[in-house]
Amino acid sequence: NSLLQPAGDLKLVEKPSPLTLAPHDFANIKANVKVASTENGIIFGNIVYDVSGAASDRNCVVLSDIHIDIMDYIQPASCTDAEFRQMWAEFEWENKVTVNTNVSELNDYLLHILSSTNMKCLTPEKALSGICGFMAANLYARSIFGEDALANVSIEKPIHLGPDAPVNGHIRIRAKSQGMALSLGDKINLSQKKSMS
Repeated sequence: NSLLQPAGDLKLVEKPSPLTLAPHDFANIKANVKVASTENGIIFGNIVYDVSGAASDRNCVVLSDIHIDIMDYIQPASCTDAEFRQMWAEFEWENKVTVNTNVSELNDYLLHILSSTNMKCLTPEKALSGICGFMAANLYARSIFGEDALANVSIEKPIHLGPDAPVNGHIRIRAKSQGMALSLGDKINLSQKKSMS
């Protein structure tokens, strides 16, 4: 007998049926999980079994967790400035992420965020070029389920702390669903802790 328990917006389509195995026999069990929205998720699995003729109670084998990564469902996309502003005003879920990085250049940090979130920068490159102590950029992506994700990156270079001082600021994420806003924020926080080289 096996037990699968999804966490997040994942649904177990059908529960696997119990099996009876002969000594030294083996079997493959498949379980379909439906992904209903764009967010991180985890599938927990256990195998619960009885040994025929044994006096002991049921035995349980805890399987490794399977992590569902939001990045598998998010793709860079484009929209007009007017569409971005309309969605920004309409979307009720916002997640504000504080920049916590060792990157010391504004453009390098923006490129890192784009690669780690699969989002596209809508702000023209011309508006981001030049030597300046701060940067603001709008990002956009869509999921394969048709869900929109918006982000506004607002970062600055604290020049008074020296040339090697890390970038600081924050990233505001907006989405229709709480799961998407939180999952994107988690992805950014995780990527900030990794090496940026």
